[in-house]
Amino acid sequence: MRDRKELSVLKRIVVKIGSSSIAHKNGKPNLARLEILVKELANLRSRGVEVILVTSGAIGVGNNRLGFLKRPQTIPEKQAAAAVGQGLLMHIYEKLFSEYGVTVGQILLTKEDFSDRRRFLNARNTLYALMNLGVIPIINENDTVAIDEIRVGDNDTLAALVGGLADIDLLILLSDVDGLYSCDPRTNKDAGLISEVLEVNEEIEALAGGAGSCLGTGGMATKVQAAKIAVQSGFIMALANADEKEVIQKIVSGESIGTIFWPQGKMEHKKRWIAFSSTVQGKIIIDKGASQALLFKGKSLLPSGILGVDGVFEIGNTVSVVESNDREIARGIVNYSSQDIVKIKGCQSEEIKNVLGYQDYDEVIHRNNMVSNV
Repeated sequence: MRDRKELSVLKRIVVKIGSSSIAHKNGKPNLARLEILVKELANLRSRGVEVILVTSGAIGVGNNRLGFLKRPQTIPEKQAAAAVGQGLLMHIYEKLFSEYGVTVGQILLTKEDFSDRRRFLNARNTLYALMNLGVIPIINENDTVAIDEIRVGDNDTLAALVGGLADIDLLILLSDVDGLYSCDPRTNKDAGLISEVLEVNEEIEALAGGAGSCLGTGGMATKVQAAKIAVQSGFIMALANADEKEVIQKIVSGESIGTIFWPQGKMEHKKRWIAFSSTVQGKIIIDKGASQALLFKGKSLLPSGILGVDGVFEIGNTVSVVESNDREIARGIVNYSSQDIVKIKGCQSEEIKNVLGYQDYDEVIHRNNMVSNV
């Protein structure tokens, strides 16, 4: 087991709080809970810890203010509720934080802010500027404009992506569950809380709702997916119950509370973006030899190991590299378009110029622009 005391010396933290912890069932803000949360975050900031808050609840709070008796079903109504609710939430946060002399700033993001490299870097620069000024950024998905094609989808994943964006040390997910259990504690009295996870493998994913799971809650599935992003990106993730008294203080003090997911290494910024933020535009199917070279020898992808292409993509797009059984083994940024890769597949690198009439690179994907075993 690793020592939780590691958490007491961390300098940059993302805290995500879910809708059930922010608002009552009728959609009205849970002011008592928010006051406690704000006090803990302000205390961390006073100690010199850089804090980012990812908040849910805008649509629920907006529903209540607009008088909706049930959650709206149409996209325009959801976006209207988000527009009203986000303003109300920020007003509450600003008022509560100001009591502790803390300034807050709002950032609304969509999937495109992560997948577009320029927008990704711009968002990161904005976050750094706010934190350097002593401001606590408050982040939510921009539900007022987001549609399915540009949605991150859930704020657990959003918080993990923000963690990678800001190069944090710790992600804390606060929800209505105590942590990850070996089985569903609501139906199995023998279910046990898993104190720490050293690897987010298929067994852990199954506990969260995968094949053969006895838990099967979508909410836990998104939390484990967030943990997978966190540990592969190189930062710690803690999952705990927002109802726990002084829950944030207990986590950062190293107390045994909730579930801790430990990272196994740290990915460099560019590869982190390729793995989790960029949009995959197509597939390159490779043979067994190329697969072994990528996974175990750290090699670049050469045209000789390519069997085929699926989809249409251009130079500079991110693609999925798969074996013939469609198992993804890597993602990377291509040096050639899908049209040209079809022409040079199976060729040696020195044959590229003869086939295409030009040769900018020997590799279809250079190893510096590729992340294996995503």
